[in-house]
Amino acid sequence: MRAVSVNEFTGAQLRRLCAAIGLAHRAEEAQAVLADVLGPTGTRSLAEPPPWGSDIADDHSPVEYSVAFEEDGSHTLRLLVEAGAYKPGPRANLAAALAALDRLADRYPVALDKLDRVRDLFLPDDPQGLFALWFSIVVRGDRPPMVKIYLNPLVRGADRADELVATGLDRLGFTGSFDWISRHTPRGEAGLDQFSFFALDLEETEAARVKLYQSHYRAGARDAQLAAGATEAADTDRIAEFTSMVGGDGPFLSRPLVSSHTFLASDSARPKGYSLYVPVRDYVHDDAEALTRVRAMLTRYGVDDSALRRAVRAVTDRDLESGVGLLAHVSLRMGPPRPGVTVYLSAEAYEVAPRGASAPRARPDPRGDAQDPGSTTSGCWKEEGAPTTCR
Repeated sequence: MRAVSVNEFTGAQLRRLCAAIGLAHRAEEAQAVLADVLGPTGTRSLAEPPPWGSDIADDHSPVEYSVAFEEDGSHTLRLLVEAGAYKPGPRANLAAALAALDRLADRYPVALDKLDRVRDLFLPDDPQGLFALWFSIVVRGDRPPMVKIYLNPLVRGADRADELVATGLDRLGFTGSFDWISRHTPRGEAGLDQFSFFALDLEETEAARVKLYQSHYRAGARDAQLAAGATEAADTDRIAEFTSMVGGDGPFLSRPLVSSHTFLASDSARPKGYSLYVPVRDYVHDDAEALTRVRAMLTRYGVDDSALRRAVRAVTDRDLESGVGLLAHVSLRMGPPRPGVTVYLSAEAYEVAPRGASAPRARPDPRGDAQDPGSTTSGCWKEEGAPTTCR
């Protein structure tokens, strides 16, 4: 029997997911956009090993799905995607991502002004770290997809991450924001609170966001509450409750808790919104337990969980007790522009992690290596004219 390609596998998942959450009329367009961004990776057979150790998913699948449960009862589908190159490597992958961005700009009204202001900071000729540019394709019911990009603060080395973030915020009009965030992350000097993503919504609307993400290593709910204090809209009591319901009591010694602060307008140094991401997959025995926890959380917050159950079955038909990692993260979004809950689902294109499996404990590297200390990715690559390099 012929092995299916990455495009065929993820395309089938995407069609079922769209149907599961009321976006069937967007499925064909979303599938085409996903295949375009994946590029050469999408045409490869799943009988072959992944060509690149993508850090998007534990099994190196280059795509992850997420379903956002909005306060008005609607749902939004998001695709986190890494563009692929014919001969993968840090420089080749960045070139492939920029080419994919050009194609998206030809297809949709993509606004590049924010990226242009920080391009020289985050997109160097010789990128370091696990990635340089990832895409989030936001599939909505009443409008064309929205493009969001993730940039890597570690792309010039961990010792320059603060500089890149501070300069990037200043250039985008948020002068003073870096100092404000730093005052609410007191463990930063110890290397336990580290910037992990600098994200931009590429659209010209009042709701277009700049988002700054931090990973909180060896943290508990109290550390997330301190980070959330930078945002007026954050409810610290709900943050503690959410963390406990989804991930347990902590401290979180495997994959870290992640915070993001949302900036909407340059009239204030303070962020307008806050989100907390709990890596549920590392703190449960299997996906059945993860689903039980997430459903209980949705019920607690008055959200109908039927769409979640349909979405899970759209991605996989396996026994949820047979593995772990399908439900990867769960986030609580507070404040404007879109408060609610988001559940992140792994494609599991290459592999299903056995039940009881979890990542090694995250240990930030005091030497300040460019390697993301929370990552469990390993892999090698060889660019033309260069020696083989391994993570």
